[in-house]
Order: sequence, then C-alpha cells, then structure tokens
Amino acid sequence: MENLRTFLNATIVCGTLLFSQFGIAQKINQKTTSVIINGTSSLHDWEMNGSSATFSGTVNGNAISNATFTIPVKNITSKKGKMMDNKAHAALKADKFPTISFSAPSITVGKGNLNGKMTIAGVSKNVTFPVTVVKNSNTYTINGTETLKLSDFGMERPGFMGVKTGDVVTVKVNIVAE
Repeated sequence: MENLRTFLNATIVCGTLLFSQFGIAQKINQKTTSVIINGTSSLHDWEMNGSSATFSGTVNGNAISNATFTIPVKNITSKKGKMMDNKAHAALKADKFPTISFSAPSITVGKGNLNGKMTIAGVSKNVTFPVTVVKNSNTYTINGTETLKLSDFGMERPGFMGVKTGDVVTVKVNIVAE
C-alpha cells in the first residue's frame, strides 16, 4: 500500500512538472532582421536599408505576445551616399528620437492583420498592416509590408535643391526569431 501511494505521488509530481512545461511561455529574440524602405522623389526612386534592429516577444501556443521591434534611425542607410542618409536622418529627427519602434500585444502564426503602435520621429500612431508568421520548430519568420505617410508622423519630406521625396514610403520588414 505504501509503495502504491509513493508511486501515485511520484506520478502526480512528474505529471504536474511535465504539463507545467507545456504551459510556460518561451521568450524569443531576433536572429536576423531586415528593413527595406522604398520611396520616390521627383528625380528618382530610392531605397534605404536597415539590419541592426531588435525584436523580442513571448511565445505561448500559436501566438507571440508582447512583441517589440526597434531599429536605430542612424542604422538606416542608402546606397546613394551620406548626403541622402543625413537628409533622411534629419527628417526622422534622429538626434532627438534615435529609434523607430513598433509594439503589438499579440501576433498570431499564419496570415493576418497586425495591430500595434508605431513610433517614428517621436510621433506614435496605432497602425494595422498585413503580416505572415511562419513557425518552423522553434524559429519564427515574420514578414510584413506597409505603406506609410511621412506627414502622418509629423515629418517633413526631405529634399535637396528643389528635389523632394514623396510623402509615401513602403516599409518591408523581415524578422527571424527564436
């Protein structure tokens, strides 16, 4: 009888520990990040890239909660040279607001619309944009593309010698996290 009681107690303890592991949320961080910003001007189309971003969130089931994404403004650069970079960084108010950030309460695995708060140049807006989240073992790949207006974030369109950028930019983000 004592052996049966010991066995049952051991089974309950092991089962509790095993099942509690399934319910524990897992913290994930970026493995790689890529940001591509495409825009226009009266002279030519342009592109800027950033890869020094951070992403973190907590996985529980098929959702990532408390997701945050941040990129230093001065890590966003172009292939057109320092002049374009400096104009873009000035428009983004990099000296006063050195990062662009996005946070979302939850991201679901699969295709869907992501709701969250975007902060650019010190202005925060609630935004919604389409994303695709693919889970492969312990790795999550997040892809999203959205069109934003610079003026919505209080930014002036950068320009030089009468050539100004358009007000609309397309932002593509790719995050691989585990």
